[in-house]
Amino acid sequence: MKIDLPRLQKQSGIIGTSEKIYEVLGMIAQVAPVDISVLVTGESGCGKEIIARSIHKHSKRSQTPMVIVNCGAIPEGIIESELFGHKKGSFTGASDDRKGYFEQANKGTIFLDEIGEAPLETQVKLLRVLETGEYMRVGDSKIRRTDVRVIAATNKNLSDLVKKNQFRQDLYYRLKTVNIHIPALRERVEDINPFVERFALEFTRSNEIRYRGFMPDAIRVMKQYDWPGNVRELKNFVEKIMVLEKGERITADMVNRELTDVLNEPLMENDRLPIAINKTSEQAEIDIILRQLFSLKQDTELIRAILSSDNEKSFLTVNPILPSEDLKIIPPLADPNMEVTEDGQPLIRDDAIGEILMKDLEKEAIIRTLRFFNNNRRKTARSLGVSERTLYRKIEDYKLEPKIKRS
Repeated sequence: MKIDLPRLQKQSGIIGTSEKIYEVLGMIAQVAPVDISVLVTGESGCGKEIIARSIHKHSKRSQTPMVIVNCGAIPEGIIESELFGHKKGSFTGASDDRKGYFEQANKGTIFLDEIGEAPLETQVKLLRVLETGEYMRVGDSKIRRTDVRVIAATNKNLSDLVKKNQFRQDLYYRLKTVNIHIPALRERVEDINPFVERFALEFTRSNEIRYRGFMPDAIRVMKQYDWPGNVRELKNFVEKIMVLEKGERITADMVNRELTDVLNEPLMENDRLPIAINKTSEQAEIDIILRQLFSLKQDTELIRAILSSDNEKSFLTVNPILPSEDLKIIPPLADPNMEVTEDGQPLIRDDAIGEILMKDLEKEAIIRTLRFFNNNRRKTARSLGVSERTLYRKIEDYKLEPKIKRS
């Protein structure tokens, strides 16, 4: 039975026009009519459940129930009872016989979400159901049969779990007869625009909020963000920004402001850690090195000021981490390069780091940090370990642009 892809997409509610999403639709069209187990993989929030629903809807079992089970949400002690049922009196609280999910899904489909969270003991029984259709209720000796199609999903690498003996190899191979992988949102940014339109329209209709749309430059900014929470995060972001902006047309500045808050959330727990997020490893290493060099330069300037001061009281009142210019104890430097010397030689020489001078590194560190914090100077100063007044003076000295745009 041939399935028309545009019709399948419309009926399933799968959003996107990217090549990768069409590959997923093609896989659904191929496997849906065939009664075979399917493993759906992808990061959290990318829409694994909607893929499972689509497979069921276009299968021969579409007129029968689809039972959804989140294996990660069921406590280990009762998961077998939930999946296979139990007999009255089999354990404390079992006051009646109870059907499990596999029995409820008979003749239909069962969707086992987060299958990687299932305990090893339960995996043995899952394998038996997949291979023979047989199972027993907890506390019962009677073998029962069920006819179900199993669709499993996970955001974990089951192959790695197998190597760590945290997932059964035989169950892994049985599940991955067909594997449909859903790409992360950052891998199909061309789908962000249709997602935004769909989420915005749904939200405004259900909440009677005026909708004036997103500016093209706002969408471009959103495409630069990694969206680690994928479609789920994008949906929440769209709803949040529409509420906060009270029906106004969404601009790039609005998106930038909200995304900056999102980017800074992990850093607020410990902003002293030299962590760079949403960057390649090479970019992260460069930024960390620049910040450390900047910090080293600030420390050296402080040491120089202390050593050159004849005021012992000044030495005692200096904060070694965040020197306050309000104390007026640090004399201005004749040259911002490293002038602290030992035996007539600079402790950190400009030629030791090639043709780049320390002032160039300091300037670059300021530019990158300002860009990272979307030109928020208070957060930039805190991250670099200097006062805001020092940062303002450096920006003026280096003649930096008033606004440093996000790259």
